Amino acid sequence: MSGRKLDPECMNLPSVILASGSPRRSELLRQLGVDFQVIPSSAIESESEHLSPGELCSLNAYRKARLVSKHHPDALVIGMDTVVALDSKVLGKPRDMDEAFAMMRSLQGQTHRVVTGVCLIHLRSHKQKIFAEQTIVTFRSLNEDQIREYYRHVNPLDKAGAYAIQENGDQIVSQVKGSFTNVVGLPMERLETELTAFESLVPIHA
Repeated sequence: MSGRKLDPECMNLPSVILASGSPRRSELLRQLGVDFQVIPSSAIESESEHLSPGELCSLNAYRKARLVSKHHPDALVIGMDTVVALDSKVLGKPRDMDEAFAMMRSLQGQTHRVVTGVCLIHLRSHKQKIFAEQTIVTFRSLNEDQIREYYRHVNPLDKAGAYAIQENGDQIVSQVKGSFTNVVGLPMERLETELTAFESLVPIHA
């Protein structure tokens, strides 16, 4: 990310809504200097095994943004979804600690992909942009004691892949190739570019 803050007035951005209740995503978006409102989306997420990780998270990001935009057509709604993919297997949020431990065991010593889909919708002008960013993450080799120690400090139940790179990530991660913020849940470098280009988005038919 460039480190500069966007100027919503210069870009003529409408009011912005973040369709996610994630405090991590709010913190990242706030770094761009954009004023926004948080309205978590209640859209049902797809878990289709027939879609690639990029297709799956892009679809879910669209569903989340679209649902909120129907109630706020004059706002620019940002929806997103993050998945962890180990080979062809997609790891979402664990249902319980047993599943979290199972996910961490499968990831330890391995290289996986973190893919975040993002959807920008301004329903009134029928403008829409959907994209997905991918980051490659390699885990350290971990034993049971190291996994337990990590979970003493981090709650994995609300996190795709059962881990959070920004929370004691050095205990479990050995290498990151690509956007770090994408692993956190919002690819800021790409989002900054897309928000800057928002005015030039081609209108779509509703």
